[in-house]
Amino acid sequence: MQSTMKNMLLYLITVLIWGSTWFAIEFQLGEVAIEVSLLYRFAIAAGLMWLFCWWRKLNMHFTLRQHGFILLLASLNFALNFLFIYQAQQYLTSAMTAIAFTTMLLMNIINTRLFFGKPVAKRIYFGALLGIAGIVVLFWPDLDGIDLTNASLLGLLLILSGALSASFGNMVSVRNSRENMPIMQVNAWGMLYGSLVLLVTALFKGHSFNFSTEPAYIASLLYLAVFGSVVAFASYFALLKQIGPEKASYTIVLFPLVAVVLSTLFEGFHWTGYTFSGFALVLLGNAIVLTPVARIKALLLARRQPQAVGQ
Repeated sequence: MQSTMKNMLLYLITVLIWGSTWFAIEFQLGEVAIEVSLLYRFAIAAGLMWLFCWWRKLNMHFTLRQHGFILLLASLNFALNFLFIYQAQQYLTSAMTAIAFTTMLLMNIINTRLFFGKPVAKRIYFGALLGIAGIVVLFWPDLDGIDLTNASLLGLLLILSGALSASFGNMVSVRNSRENMPIMQVNAWGMLYGSLVLLVTALFKGHSFNFSTEPAYIASLLYLAVFGSVVAFASYFALLKQIGPEKASYTIVLFPLVAVVLSTLFEGFHWTGYTFSGFALVLLGNAIVLTPVARIKALLLARRQPQAVGQ
Protein backbone atom coordinates (compact mmCIF):
# COMPACT_ATOMS: atom_id res chain seq x y z
CA MET A 1 0.00 0.00 0.00
CA GLN A 2 2.83 2.40 0.91
CA SER A 3 4.52 1.69 -2.43
CA THR A 4 1.26 2.39 -4.29
CA MET A 5 0.78 5.70 -2.50
CA LYS A 6 4.37 6.69 -3.29
CA ASN A 7 3.86 5.88 -6.98
CA MET A 8 0.63 7.88 -7.04
CA LEU A 9 2.44 10.88 -5.52
CA LEU A 10 5.29 10.63 -8.05
CA TYR A 11 2.73 10.30 -10.85
CA LEU A 12 0.81 13.38 -9.67
CA ILE A 13 3.96 15.49 -9.29
CA THR A 14 5.16 14.55 -12.77
CA VAL A 15 1.82 15.29 -14.44
CA LEU A 16 1.22 18.62 -12.71
CA ILE A 17 4.73 19.96 -13.25
CA TRP A 18 5.37 18.78 -16.80
CA GLY A 19 1.80 19.59 -17.76
CA SER A 20 2.40 23.20 -16.74
CA THR A 21 5.79 23.50 -18.49
CA TRP A 22 4.08 23.78 -21.90
CA PHE A 23 2.63 27.06 -20.65
CA ALA A 24 6.00 28.20 -19.20
CA ILE A 25 7.92 27.44 -22.41
CA GLU A 26 5.93 30.11 -24.26
CA PHE A 27 7.71 32.78 -22.16
CA GLN A 28 11.12 31.40 -23.19
CA LEU A 29 10.65 31.95 -26.92
CA GLY A 30 11.72 35.20 -28.53
CA GLU A 31 14.62 37.39 -27.41
CA VAL A 32 17.03 34.63 -26.34
CA ALA A 33 17.99 31.79 -28.71
CA ILE A 34 16.39 28.45 -27.90
CA GLU A 35 19.72 26.66 -27.40
CA VAL A 36 20.89 29.40 -25.02
CA SER A 37 17.66 29.39 -22.98
CA LEU A 38 17.90 25.62 -22.66
CA LEU A 39 21.56 25.95 -21.65
CA TYR A 40 20.57 28.37 -18.86
CA ARG A 41 17.78 26.03 -17.78
CA PHE A 42 19.90 22.91 -17.47
CA ALA A 43 22.97 24.71 -16.12
CA ILE A 44 20.83 25.98 -13.22
CA ALA A 45 19.31 22.51 -12.78
CA ALA A 46 22.75 20.85 -12.84
CA GLY A 47 24.08 23.28 -10.24
CA LEU A 48 21.16 22.58 -7.92
CA MET A 49 21.51 18.82 -8.39
CA TRP A 50 25.24 18.89 -7.62
CA LEU A 51 24.67 21.04 -4.52
CA PHE A 52 22.05 18.57 -3.31
CA CYS A 53 24.33 15.58 -3.89
CA TRP A 54 27.21 17.36 -2.13
CA TRP A 55 24.95 18.25 0.82
CA ARG A 56 23.78 14.64 1.10
CA LYS A 57 27.37 13.39 0.62
CA LEU A 58 26.24 11.08 -2.17
CA ASN A 59 28.77 8.98 -4.06
CA MET A 60 29.26 10.64 -7.47
CA HIS A 61 31.69 8.07 -8.89
CA PHE A 62 30.76 5.98 -11.93
CA THR A 63 32.76 3.80 -14.27
CA LEU A 64 33.76 5.11 -17.70
CA ARG A 65 31.17 2.80 -19.27
CA GLN A 66 28.46 4.13 -16.97
CA HIS A 67 29.43 7.70 -17.84
CA GLY A 68 28.92 6.76 -21.48
CA PHE A 69 25.32 5.73 -20.78
CA ILE A 70 24.74 8.87 -18.69
CA LEU A 71 26.01 10.98 -21.60
CA LEU A 72 23.66 9.11 -23.94
CA LEU A 73 20.74 9.70 -21.55
CA ALA A 74 21.63 13.40 -21.30
CA SER A 75 21.90 13.84 -25.06
CA LEU A 76 18.51 12.22 -25.66
CA ASN A 77 16.48 13.46 -22.67
CA PHE A 78 18.11 16.72 -21.59
CA ALA A 79 19.23 18.15 -24.94
CA LEU A 80 17.78 16.76 -28.20
CA ASN A 81 14.31 16.19 -26.76
CA PHE A 82 13.92 19.82 -25.66
CA LEU A 83 15.61 21.28 -28.70
CA PHE A 84 12.98 19.56 -30.83
CA ILE A 85 10.12 20.65 -28.52
CA TYR A 86 11.14 24.31 -28.36
CA GLN A 87 11.72 24.44 -32.12
CA ALA A 88 8.38 22.76 -32.86
CA GLN A 89 6.47 25.38 -30.85
CA GLN A 90 7.70 27.99 -33.31
CA TYR A 91 5.68 26.29 -36.08
CA LEU A 92 2.76 24.71 -34.20
CA THR A 93 0.44 25.76 -31.41
CA SER A 94 1.17 24.40 -27.94
CA ALA A 95 -2.00 22.28 -28.27
CA MET A 96 -0.67 20.62 -31.42
CA THR A 97 2.76 19.96 -29.92
CA ALA A 98 1.15 18.48 -26.81
CA ILE A 99 -1.05 16.20 -28.92
CA ALA A 100 1.81 14.98 -31.10
CA PHE A 101 4.06 14.39 -28.08
CA THR A 102 1.56 11.92 -26.61
CA THR A 103 2.73 9.48 -29.31
CA MET A 104 5.69 8.88 -26.99
CA LEU A 105 3.39 6.60 -25.00
CA LEU A 106 3.07 4.16 -27.90
CA MET A 107 6.77 4.61 -28.73
CA ASN A 108 7.65 3.58 -25.16
CA ILE A 109 5.43 0.53 -25.33
CA ILE A 110 6.98 -0.58 -28.63
CA ASN A 111 10.55 0.24 -27.53
CA THR A 112 10.09 -1.64 -24.25
CA ARG A 113 9.13 -4.68 -26.28
CA LEU A 114 12.02 -4.22 -28.75
CA PHE A 115 14.82 -3.45 -26.27
CA PHE A 116 13.79 -5.53 -23.27
CA GLY A 117 11.52 -8.19 -24.75
CA LYS A 118 8.89 -7.39 -22.16
CA PRO A 119 5.40 -8.57 -23.12
CA VAL A 120 2.81 -5.82 -23.03
CA ALA A 121 -0.75 -6.54 -21.98
CA LYS A 122 -3.40 -5.84 -24.62
CA ARG A 123 -5.27 -3.57 -22.21
CA ILE A 124 -2.24 -1.22 -22.12
CA TYR A 125 -2.35 -0.83 -25.92
CA PHE A 126 -6.09 -0.25 -25.71
CA GLY A 127 -5.78 2.25 -22.86
CA ALA A 128 -2.99 4.13 -24.64
CA LEU A 129 -5.03 4.41 -27.84
CA LEU A 130 -8.04 5.65 -25.84
CA GLY A 131 -5.88 8.29 -24.20
CA ILE A 132 -4.46 9.53 -27.48
CA ALA A 133 -7.95 9.50 -29.00
CA GLY A 134 -9.08 11.62 -26.06
CA ILE A 135 -6.36 14.19 -26.74
CA VAL A 136 -7.35 14.30 -30.42
CA VAL A 137 -11.02 14.87 -29.46
CA LEU A 138 -10.02 17.47 -26.88
CA PHE A 139 -8.20 19.57 -29.48
CA TRP A 140 -10.26 18.59 -32.52
CA PRO A 141 -11.09 22.22 -33.43
CA ASP A 142 -7.34 22.86 -33.81
CA LEU A 143 -6.83 19.65 -35.76
CA ASP A 144 -9.83 20.25 -37.99
CA GLY A 145 -8.48 23.58 -39.18
CA ILE A 146 -4.85 22.58 -39.64
CA ASP A 147 -3.24 23.26 -42.98
CA LEU A 148 -0.16 21.10 -43.46
CA THR A 149 2.03 23.69 -45.10
CA ASN A 150 5.77 23.18 -45.18
CA ALA A 151 6.12 25.04 -41.87
CA SER A 152 3.49 23.04 -39.98
CA LEU A 153 4.75 19.78 -41.45
CA LEU A 154 8.24 20.69 -40.24
CA GLY A 155 6.82 21.42 -36.79
CA LEU A 156 5.08 18.06 -36.72
CA LEU A 157 8.26 16.24 -37.72
CA LEU A 158 10.20 18.13 -35.04
CA ILE A 159 7.82 17.25 -32.20
CA LEU A 160 7.64 13.60 -33.29
CA SER A 161 11.45 13.56 -33.34
CA GLY A 162 11.39 14.99 -29.82
CA ALA A 163 9.01 12.26 -28.68
CA LEU A 164 11.22 9.58 -30.25
CA SER A 165 14.34 11.06 -28.64
CA ALA A 166 12.63 11.12 -25.24
CA SER A 167 11.44 7.52 -25.69
CA PHE A 168 14.96 6.31 -26.46
CA GLY A 169 16.14 8.26 -23.42
CA ASN A 170 13.55 6.44 -21.33
CA MET A 171 14.97 3.11 -22.48
CA VAL A 172 18.46 4.23 -21.42
CA SER A 173 17.05 5.28 -18.04
CA VAL A 174 15.44 1.85 -17.57
CA ARG A 175 18.75 0.22 -18.52
CA ASN A 176 20.61 2.40 -15.98
CA SER A 177 18.07 1.56 -13.25
CA ARG A 178 18.53 -2.15 -13.92
CA GLU A 179 22.23 -1.64 -13.27
CA ASN A 180 21.24 0.01 -9.97
CA MET A 181 22.67 3.38 -10.96
CA PRO A 182 21.25 5.92 -8.42
CA ILE A 183 18.75 8.35 -9.93
CA MET A 184 19.89 11.55 -8.18
CA GLN A 185 23.57 11.13 -9.06
CA VAL A 186 22.75 10.07 -12.62
CA ASN A 187 20.55 13.14 -13.07
CA ALA A 188 23.24 15.44 -11.64
CA TRP A 189 25.84 14.15 -14.10
CA GLY A 190 23.23 13.96 -16.86
CA MET A 191 22.16 17.58 -16.53
CA LEU A 192 25.80 18.64 -16.49
CA TYR A 193 26.44 16.66 -19.67
CA GLY A 194 23.21 18.00 -21.18
CA SER A 195 24.37 21.55 -20.47
CA LEU A 196 27.68 20.83 -22.22
CA VAL A 197 25.86 19.40 -25.26
CA LEU A 198 23.68 22.52 -25.41
CA LEU A 199 26.75 24.75 -25.00
CA VAL A 200 28.47 23.07 -27.94
CA THR A 201 25.27 23.37 -30.00
CA ALA A 202 24.92 27.09 -29.21
CA LEU A 203 28.58 27.75 -30.05
CA PHE A 204 28.32 25.76 -33.28
CA LYS A 205 25.29 27.80 -34.36
CA GLY A 206 27.03 31.06 -33.45
CA HIS A 207 24.44 32.28 -30.92
CA SER A 208 25.23 35.14 -28.55
CA PHE A 209 24.78 34.42 -24.85
CA ASN A 210 22.39 37.26 -24.10
CA PHE A 211 19.83 37.25 -21.30
CA SER A 212 16.34 38.67 -21.03
CA THR A 213 15.54 40.72 -17.92
CA GLU A 214 11.80 40.41 -18.49
CA PRO A 215 10.16 39.12 -15.26
CA ALA A 216 8.15 36.53 -17.22
CA TYR A 217 11.33 35.15 -18.82
CA ILE A 218 13.21 34.93 -15.52
CA ALA A 219 10.27 33.41 -13.61
CA SER A 220 9.57 30.81 -16.30
CA LEU A 221 13.29 29.96 -16.56
CA LEU A 222 13.55 29.33 -12.81
CA TYR A 223 10.34 27.31 -12.82
CA LEU A 224 11.52 25.18 -15.75
CA ALA A 225 14.95 24.66 -14.16
CA VAL A 226 13.89 23.87 -10.59
CA PHE A 227 10.54 22.14 -11.05
CA GLY A 228 10.45 21.17 -14.74
CA SER A 229 13.98 19.72 -14.68
CA VAL A 230 15.14 18.81 -11.16
CA VAL A 231 11.89 17.76 -9.46
CA ALA A 232 9.95 16.37 -12.44
CA PHE A 233 12.79 14.33 -13.93
CA ALA A 234 13.63 12.81 -10.52
CA SER A 235 9.97 11.88 -10.05
CA TYR A 236 9.56 10.52 -13.58
CA PHE A 237 12.74 8.41 -13.55
CA ALA A 238 11.69 7.02 -10.17
CA LEU A 239 8.36 6.06 -11.76
CA LEU A 240 10.19 4.40 -14.66
CA LYS A 241 12.06 2.27 -12.14
CA GLN A 242 8.97 1.42 -10.07
CA ILE A 243 6.23 0.74 -12.63
CA GLY A 244 8.00 0.52 -16.01
CA PRO A 245 8.05 2.84 -19.04
CA GLU A 246 4.79 1.66 -20.62
CA LYS A 247 2.83 2.79 -17.53
CA ALA A 248 4.97 5.70 -16.37
CA SER A 249 4.90 7.30 -19.80
CA TYR A 250 1.11 7.55 -19.66
CA THR A 251 1.78 10.79 -17.77
CA ILE A 252 2.55 12.20 -21.23
CA VAL A 253 -1.09 11.80 -22.25
CA LEU A 254 -2.26 13.85 -19.26
CA PHE A 255 0.02 16.85 -19.92
CA PRO A 256 -2.39 18.58 -22.34
CA LEU A 257 -5.18 18.26 -19.77
CA VAL A 258 -3.15 20.32 -17.30
CA ALA A 259 -2.51 22.84 -20.07
CA VAL A 260 -6.26 23.13 -20.65
CA VAL A 261 -6.90 23.75 -16.94
CA LEU A 262 -4.24 26.48 -16.86
CA SER A 263 -5.69 28.02 -20.00
CA THR A 264 -9.15 27.99 -18.38
CA LEU A 265 -7.86 29.76 -15.26
CA PHE A 266 -5.54 32.31 -16.87
CA GLU A 267 -6.49 32.64 -20.53
CA GLY A 268 -10.29 32.40 -20.51
CA PHE A 269 -10.45 29.03 -22.28
CA HIS A 270 -14.07 28.01 -22.95
CA TRP A 271 -15.08 24.39 -22.36
CA THR A 272 -17.03 22.67 -25.14
CA GLY A 273 -18.40 19.22 -25.86
CA TYR A 274 -14.99 18.32 -27.27
CA THR A 275 -13.38 19.26 -23.95
CA PHE A 276 -15.65 17.08 -21.82
CA SER A 277 -15.52 14.14 -24.26
CA GLY A 278 -11.74 14.34 -24.47
CA PHE A 279 -11.37 14.38 -20.70
CA ALA A 280 -13.63 11.32 -20.39
CA LEU A 281 -11.64 9.29 -22.93
CA VAL A 282 -8.28 10.20 -21.41
CA LEU A 283 -9.39 9.37 -17.86
CA LEU A 284 -10.88 6.07 -19.02
CA GLY A 285 -7.67 5.16 -20.85
CA ASN A 286 -5.66 6.16 -17.81
CA ALA A 287 -7.75 3.90 -15.59
CA ILE A 288 -7.35 0.94 -17.97
CA VAL A 289 -3.55 1.32 -18.18
CA LEU A 290 -2.97 1.85 -14.46
CA THR A 291 -5.42 -0.69 -13.04
CA PRO A 292 -3.34 -3.53 -11.53
CA VAL A 293 -5.46 -6.34 -13.00
CA ALA A 294 -3.10 -9.13 -11.90
CA ARG A 295 -3.04 -7.83 -8.31
CA ILE A 296 -6.82 -7.51 -8.19
CA LYS A 297 -7.22 -11.09 -9.45
CA ALA A 298 -4.74 -12.31 -6.82
CA LEU A 299 -6.65 -10.51 -4.06
CA LEU A 300 -9.97 -11.97 -5.23
CA LEU A 301 -8.50 -15.48 -5.34
CA ALA A 302 -6.99 -15.02 -1.88
CA ARG A 303 -10.39 -14.04 -0.50
CA ARG A 304 -12.09 -17.02 -2.08
CA GLN A 305 -9.64 -19.62 -0.77
CA PRO A 306 -10.65 -19.44 2.95
CA GLN A 307 -14.31 -19.78 1.92
CA ALA A 308 -13.49 -22.92 -0.06
CA VAL A 309 -11.68 -24.43 2.96
CA GLY A 310 -14.63 -23.64 5.27
CA GLN A 311 -17.03 -25.41 2.95
